[in-house]
Amino acid sequence: MTGDVLPCFDAFKMTLPEDAASIVTVPITLDIASNHGVIVTSKSESLAESYTVSLVNDLLQKPTVEDLVKKDAILHDGRTLLDTGIISARGRAWSDLVALGCSCQPMILELIGSKKEMSLYEDLVAAWVPSRHDWLRTRPLGELLVNSLGRQKMYSYCTYDLQFLHFGTSSEVLDHLSGDASGIVGRRHLCSIPATTVSDIAASSVILSSEIAPGVSIGEDSLIYDSTVSGAVQIGSQSIVVGIHIPSEDLGTPESFRFMLPDRHCLWEVPLVGHKGRVIVYCGLHDNPKNSIHKDGTFCGKPLEKVLFDLGIEESDLWSSYVAQDRCLWNAKLFPILTYSEMLKLASWLMGLDDSRNKEKIKLWRSSQRVSLEELHGSINFPEMCNGSSNHQADLAGGIAKACMNYGMLGRNLSQLCHEILQKESLGLEICKNFLDQCPKFQEQNSKILPKSRAYQVEVDLLRACGDEAKAIELEHKVWGAVAEETASAVRYGFREHLLESSGKSHSENHISHPDRVFQPRRTKVELPVRVDFVGGWSDTPPWSLERAGYVLNMAITLEGSLPIGTIIETTNQMGISIQDDAGNELHIEDPISIKTPFEVNDPFRLVKSALLVTGIVQENFVDSTGLAIKTWANVPRGSGLGTSSILAAAVVKGLLQISNGDESNENIARLVLVLEQLMGTGGGWQDQIGGLYPGIKFTSSFPGIPMRLQVVPLLASPQLISELEQRLLVVFTGQVRLAHQVLHKVVTRYLQRDNLLISSIKRLTELAKSGREALMNCEVDEVGDIMSEAWRLHQELDPYCSNEFVDKLFEFSQPYSSGFKLVGAGGGGFSLILAKDAEKAKELRQRLEEHAEFDVKVYNWSICI
Repeated sequence: MTGDVLPCFDAFKMTLPEDAASIVTVPITLDIASNHGVIVTSKSESLAESYTVSLVNDLLQKPTVEDLVKKDAILHDGRTLLDTGIISARGRAWSDLVALGCSCQPMILELIGSKKEMSLYEDLVAAWVPSRHDWLRTRPLGELLVNSLGRQKMYSYCTYDLQFLHFGTSSEVLDHLSGDASGIVGRRHLCSIPATTVSDIAASSVILSSEIAPGVSIGEDSLIYDSTVSGAVQIGSQSIVVGIHIPSEDLGTPESFRFMLPDRHCLWEVPLVGHKGRVIVYCGLHDNPKNSIHKDGTFCGKPLEKVLFDLGIEESDLWSSYVAQDRCLWNAKLFPILTYSEMLKLASWLMGLDDSRNKEKIKLWRSSQRVSLEELHGSINFPEMCNGSSNHQADLAGGIAKACMNYGMLGRNLSQLCHEILQKESLGLEICKNFLDQCPKFQEQNSKILPKSRAYQVEVDLLRACGDEAKAIELEHKVWGAVAEETASAVRYGFREHLLESSGKSHSENHISHPDRVFQPRRTKVELPVRVDFVGGWSDTPPWSLERAGYVLNMAITLEGSLPIGTIIETTNQMGISIQDDAGNELHIEDPISIKTPFEVNDPFRLVKSALLVTGIVQENFVDSTGLAIKTWANVPRGSGLGTSSILAAAVVKGLLQISNGDESNENIARLVLVLEQLMGTGGGWQDQIGGLYPGIKFTSSFPGIPMRLQVVPLLASPQLISELEQRLLVVFTGQVRLAHQVLHKVVTRYLQRDNLLISSIKRLTELAKSGREALMNCEVDEVGDIMSEAWRLHQELDPYCSNEFVDKLFEFSQPYSSGFKLVGAGGGGFSLILAKDAEKAKELRQRLEEHAEFDVKVYNWSICI
């Protein structure tokens, strides 16, 4: 959990203590620490290159320099440890916390009944720090927290590469949105914005969960959140508007009243307990509400004392019971509760935008019920505020989804939008059902340009949103069938139709006897390397590669001095097809025409059967006058991630085309294997077969079209580069078995749903592939390591289960020796690539891995297959 911070650091590198709580800290200067929480730790610590772990001795809140010196909280470099607000509980600490949570209902009722407060953050953390137990026991429920959680300790995890963004004030929020990191800020999300010809909205403004009407002006670097802003409203620059819902009827005509929020102001509205309406609140961006009116207290950026004088407001109007030194904006009864239009007009007056000595407004303000920020803090109707926000977001999502279906090409994530829409409960369900009813009509109108796979996925998502899981599961088969058809169509014109037509022919149609043919003995042997991928995987996978460009950087290698994947195919006098694999499985198919899709998932021969279909061996009567014997092998551990299945398929397809005098070009084979994997039901892209068919290191691009265009560019690796890679790159089998098609199913589904995060991640992988090509061409091997590590992080975003605890420990163990690492292929297990810092580090790491009892791994000898 985190507090009011956004930490930016590599969480994948974190190694936290077992059976303990941990708090993430970062070294910071003393002036900044004086406004935040500080962690005091013991001097004994566990050191690593990018972090330090040490026992927490004490917790300080906004300490002075004297406090830091007294508590021995200053580090040797003159800094101190800033509390980032990120807390982790593992093992017994987590079990204790869960047990406390399961029994917390009476505790909460007791707290509510006593009308006391506790800090889930400060009090909870103190339970793990013995020096804070005496203080904690004086707090509400403190004794219970100490008894429930105090048996475990807390450690500080100090990370040195963390960027710490604090969101403690409104100005800090705007600073982060418009500062150095502004390039990665999403400035529009779940919003409705008018055309630029009927509004004036700055490109740098951030608009989230809001509806903006024509006629509105929004200045630079302003933030609008959870609001409805009608026409005749002008919002200045560097301003914040939250939860405002200005009805157009309350504004009148622009000529009669135009509400303006000046630059550097905040405006928000909240519902109050016991009131039907809401109260509108406003202040200056840099106002500190706790500053005394007589000591730097400001309102809307101007001295509060002068504001009151200009408006004709007496201090007694605002404060009746506070002594002079305690009077401040925080406890001033300043904000009236009136009709919406009256509150807006008085807001303009109080902010100094109207005639300051307006008697009517002073009279209206004095006669109204008013609240202070302090009273507001204890009177907010949180259920109503949350429900209102949820309904507002649901309405916006419904409008966006409707526009997507009525005017667009289903480019939005309907699954995510429906999740927002369903916040309206029964009404949201009706909206989703209406969208579902439109699906057949939409597919019919756009059948020529909208991929069926996408249309079916939208229908699946809408069925799930409507609660019809059974129909959704049934329709999923059509989704994957459509992906297979679209892949077949991308191989070449008419290939899909030819495939379907041929597999549907009866035995009598296809099987024509040719007694005059003479048996011709033929034999072919195909052996191929495996491939390891540096970066770019997933961009080669349909339907991504059918709709967008893909780029992959990979390399063909031998293992233990041999080409591990191969097939022998020969003609025989005995009719039919005999298949034998290296696991001892054997099959004789007397009638080849009986080979039809779909295949059983556990059929050990579906790869060869699919190869017989895509090569046309069965359909083109080749086996009418001769038999075939096919033997396959793959001397690679199961679930290796080295592209074994696809490369074996490429070997079989190549062998069948050789023996039948077909087109055995690598590009044709690569396309055929793409279709073959769809027939098998495993899916998959083109990078595996490209990696095995083409020698050496290559950068491969694919471009959508019919046929899909593949461009393989070999990297002319220098002897120096080859030698350095072979000395520094460890190819390690983790012993963990994974099935690529399970990972693939999740990733492809997210793409078909148009998951923006997934799409941006795969786009980044393609950019890294281009960077990796340049790095290898320039012999910058260390940069390749950085690229591998970033690719590995992106793969874990695409599917968090592509790693596991064993793999994490392996990479953590390897980190001091390496420049980068990743699992090959889809991840989840199989082989890993670890790029050592140099040849000596590679030898040392290999020796330590082979000797380490915890890691039952095998480091393979390998070489680039040229």
